[in-house]
Formats: sequence, C-alpha cells, structure tokens
Amino acid sequence: MSSIQKKTSYSLLELATVGVGSKPSDVFKNSLDLAQKAEKFGYKRFWLAEHHNMVSIASSATSVLIGHIAGGTTKIRVGSGGIMLPNHSPLIVAEQFGTLGSLYPGRIDLGLGRAPGTDQATAHAIRSDRMNSVYKFPEEVSQIQQFFSPGNHTAKVRTTVAEGVEVPVYILGSSTDSAYLAAEKGLPYAFASHFAPALLFDALQIYREKFQPSEFLKEPYTIACANIIAADTDNEAEKISTSLIRMMFGVMTNNIDYMQPPTELTSELRVLMQNPSFHRMLKYAFIGSKEAVKKQTEAFLKETGIDEIVAVSHIFNHSDRVNSYKIFSEIMKELNTLPTPVGSNS
Repeated sequence: MSSIQKKTSYSLLELATVGVGSKPSDVFKNSLDLAQKAEKFGYKRFWLAEHHNMVSIASSATSVLIGHIAGGTTKIRVGSGGIMLPNHSPLIVAEQFGTLGSLYPGRIDLGLGRAPGTDQATAHAIRSDRMNSVYKFPEEVSQIQQFFSPGNHTAKVRTTVAEGVEVPVYILGSSTDSAYLAAEKGLPYAFASHFAPALLFDALQIYREKFQPSEFLKEPYTIACANIIAADTDNEAEKISTSLIRMMFGVMTNNIDYMQPPTELTSELRVLMQNPSFHRMLKYAFIGSKEAVKKQTEAFLKETGIDEIVAVSHIFNHSDRVNSYKIFSEIMKELNTLPTPVGSNS
C-alpha cells in the first residue's frame, strides 16, 4: 500500500524569523507576502507564534501581526500558534481575539499554549504571577471560552466584543499534559513536533483515547508540525538548510542570534547534525527536492494519521522560502489525490 488513507489539510506556522541585516519591518512585509502566496497555494491556515526577547524572532506582538496578515488576505484562516496564555490575562486575550473575529469573521483561530515562549527572566517581566497561571491553565482556557459564550452577557465581567463571536480554540502542546486537556475539553490538538518530537506519538494516543465529544468538536482533530525545506534539487535544499542548523544550534547552546545566510554544508555541520540531541530535536525536518520531501512527508502522515500538517520553514532568503512552501503545496495536493490503495473495496 503506497498512499495515505485520507486527505490531509496543510497549513503553515510563521515565526517571523529575522535574518542578519534585516529589520522587523522587513520581516512583517515578507510575512504578509508569504501569507498572500500561501492563500493562492491552498494552505488552510497561517498561524503566528509568540516569542519574546529573541533577536531572531519578531512575532512578539502576536495578535497585532494576526490583524496585519488577516487584513492583507481574503480567505486563508489566520491565528495563533500560539498565544502563550500564562503570559496574558484571559480577559484581554478574549477581547483581542473577539475584536479580530469581528473584523475578519470565520477566519480567526485562537491556539493556546502554556510555555513561556522566552527565558524565565523575561517571562517574569511579562507577568510576575506567571507560574500561578501555568498551574491554572485549564481554568483560564475555560475562562476564555466563557468570555466568548453568548451566555456571558449576564456575567458581572463582560467581554462584549467577544460574546457570540466565532473564534475556535486549539490546544497546543509539546508534551503529554496538554493532550489530556484537549481531550477532556473536546478541542482540536496541535503538537509542536518540529522542535519537540519525542512525545508526539504518546500525546496523539492519549488525545485520541481520552477524547470527549463537545459542542465544539465531535471527533478528535490532530495537527502536527514539521520543518520543511524544499528546493529544486537535494543539494540546493541541503545548502538552504544550513541556516536552520545554525539557528537550532544557537537555541541548544543558549546563544540565539539573527538567522545567518546559507553556506555549503561543512563537515563540522554534518557532525553537528549527527549529535544525538540535535538529531532528536530535528527528527521531523524534511529537507530535499520535491521527490525527497514528498517521500518523507508521506511516511510522516502514514505513521501519525494526523488530520493536518503544519509546515515550519526557517529559510534565510524570502524567495527560497516562498518556493519551498510552493513545492510543499504541490506535494500535499499530489498526496491528497493519490488513487485508492490496491486491495481496497471502494
């Protein structure tokens, strides 16, 4: 059997990566251009991540950027992948996303995570009682849902811009904790396998086995991320990937810097890629020509059985990044139109 068993949606996660020599304003311009092209390529959603105190990532004011992207596109869903809820007041999150949902009806997603998206000192500067909120994450998710509920109109504390507005909530995670929560609440679940793949299958199993149907979702809905660097040739993709390799090494060594331009894949970088810790972090990095990335993607979809794959691409040159997402859209369209597997009765 050589094909996947169901059609799989494909989306992208934008980290608004800042390359050396670029300014955040350049990044925001390129992000919008990418979103407009992703819309044409057939991507389902364009999510933006929340990070702070990182020179290499400009998506710190996530809800503002979501408005920027949604205002410059017409049909692609735009949302957070995610809002790190313990950094924020649930009331303010509801007001911000209720406003976005009213401005761009039927197009805004609210993905919620509990990680800080930064170092501990910065997390404390964002919200000094953050750790209390981490432990109250399930309750704060419920609070946001209540703020969006039409029934909240009788509450003492109201969010009039959010009440009754359709903004679906997604639970994000990189461990098994959020899998239990997403299952219990009957919400869609997205796993950060692009940088924390170790517990992917455990989390998916827990979510599927424990899932409780809700007013929001009748059956489990699973999303997983993968690093995608596709190019016209394997050698070209390999060279482009050196920016990602250097960037992830900086994360591992706590030496975060601007994303660097690609170079030839040196022997030192090849040795680094074989380091067990590095290899584990980038287990789901699909790098190569269209044929190579298609093979890796198909295997990933078969193994996980996910409903949606989210592509993440740390690529220095904007034109290379657009081309990578274009190639990946072609791959997904081909995988979604493969003939019925041999032996099927349908």
